Amino acid sequence: MTDQTDGPRSGGGDGAGRVPLDETVQIRMAPLAAKAARRARASAESSGDGDVPGDVPRGTDRRAAGSRIRRPFTPFVIPKSPAPRAVLSRALAVPLVVALVFVLPLAVAGRSQPDVRDAVFWLQLATTCYAGARLSAMILTTRRRLIQGTVWLFCYVAMGVAPLAQIVLEQTPTPVVGTSGDFTMAVALVLAGFVAFDVGALLSRHASEARLSRPRPVASVNKRRLYLLVILAYAGSALLIVSFGGPAPFFGSRQAISDELTGGGTSDSQVGSAFLRGFGTVPALLALLMLTRWLVMSRRARRQPSVVLPWAGLVLINAIVNNPISNPRYWFLTVAFALLFTAFPRSPVVYRAALAGGVAAAVLLFPFADKFRYDEGGRKQTQSGSVLEPLVMKDYDQTVMFANTISYVDSGTGHTYGKQLASSAFFFVPRSVWEDKQLDSGVKVGTWMGMTNVNLSSPLWTELWLDFGPLGMAGGLLLVGYAAARTDRRFAESGHMSRDPGNVMATVVPLIAGYSFILLRGPLLQATGRIGIAVLCLALVTTFRPEEHKRLH
Repeated sequence: MTDQTDGPRSGGGDGAGRVPLDETVQIRMAPLAAKAARRARASAESSGDGDVPGDVPRGTDRRAAGSRIRRPFTPFVIPKSPAPRAVLSRALAVPLVVALVFVLPLAVAGRSQPDVRDAVFWLQLATTCYAGARLSAMILTTRRRLIQGTVWLFCYVAMGVAPLAQIVLEQTPTPVVGTSGDFTMAVALVLAGFVAFDVGALLSRHASEARLSRPRPVASVNKRRLYLLVILAYAGSALLIVSFGGPAPFFGSRQAISDELTGGGTSDSQVGSAFLRGFGTVPALLALLMLTRWLVMSRRARRQPSVVLPWAGLVLINAIVNNPISNPRYWFLTVAFALLFTAFPRSPVVYRAALAGGVAAAVLLFPFADKFRYDEGGRKQTQSGSVLEPLVMKDYDQTVMFANTISYVDSGTGHTYGKQLASSAFFFVPRSVWEDKQLDSGVKVGTWMGMTNVNLSSPLWTELWLDFGPLGMAGGLLLVGYAAARTDRRFAESGHMSRDPGNVMATVVPLIAGYSFILLRGPLLQATGRIGIAVLCLALVTTFRPEEHKRLH
């Protein structure tokens, strides 16, 4: 969002050293500059002086004339616009910070009874205020921090406001099977994880200048291989649609789609359905994002049917396979955020509106967006007599499941010391080959709790705690914060500021920002399947060779 400066920028990986001023302002100022130059020249000629020593008439002392040279008037250049921070932050900073840090948390806490205002209540209130302050900083920052912004949006709603409402109403989405001390420890560890994430982000700022400014090859989209990805997207989505007998089932219920995919419910059928759905949705989304950026950044592409027609077809395909009716809501959030940040790569208004509006949408709309999960017979009626009641639904069970995971580990099972993370990383290895492959963390803890529905969340805090304990959890979140801040910095320097239609970072970072909702919610074993397919698609289209005829123009 610092695209109003006129000086050189460091760290740009696409060769764009300057940010251009407004062309309209320059055109309007050109006549004034020419008029001033003509006036200066006429004045110099009338006094017998030339504009430059070379224009001095014969017989005139050039040294004397050179001392009387008149320079043309330099026109005043008006900047493109005031800095986005100057326009928006002054008007919104105070109300936004007050609303997120004080008004909303205190409004929820004010509904509590005196008997629930114990240590865990005050600890959760402090956690909510901390997350609100960090989210406000992400919204008001002069740089677009997509990944950190979405992380703090999730933390503020799912692990801040929602658990506070659950404590106030004394209701939880899933039962707390352990002691109250386990719940208190879970809230304290969530706050510690927030701090560790911030420490990692701060450490990224102290990286050496040599390391930051080191020239790196720019990852670009190869035009020919992009069309191969488009073909793969069409084929994968067509296979997924044909397996259901047409597009009609995708506008029915998500439960029916899941039952049809899993078939008999065996482990092999679940793995096969995950790959089928992954290849039917991920390539279509990635191809759409890359073509969308191509059209946004290139006027030439908007006049080419070879770009517009495949893009229109991908819009239709994504409306079928990636619609919010037949897909999990967290996946639709990924699609929405990735498309939004790709279609408006340089708009600070869109960035801030997405984060600020995301709070209201998560509190007011997200719990009711599960309307099409079940068929008419099994569909639940969403009735709410209080604004806080949607926050005690199953969507926001992250802190509760963290507390249950602590109880599960303390019950005698102990930590897995990397087995859970390894099972997520090597998700593609079948259990027939890897007998000790771990189950989903949510499934494992839910089965231990005796739950019939084991589709439970397992936030990143839980995954790290289950593997490595408190120190490993803090260290893991510190590394996540460091990686997120470094990626956001590279994106701010050479991603969204780049005018290259094929800049891979400008497409990948919005996708990671949207998918961070799924990674934070967990379980990781369910989330890594689509990541693996996305990595394969990116490896197909990415090139580091600056071949002009293979670049997007």
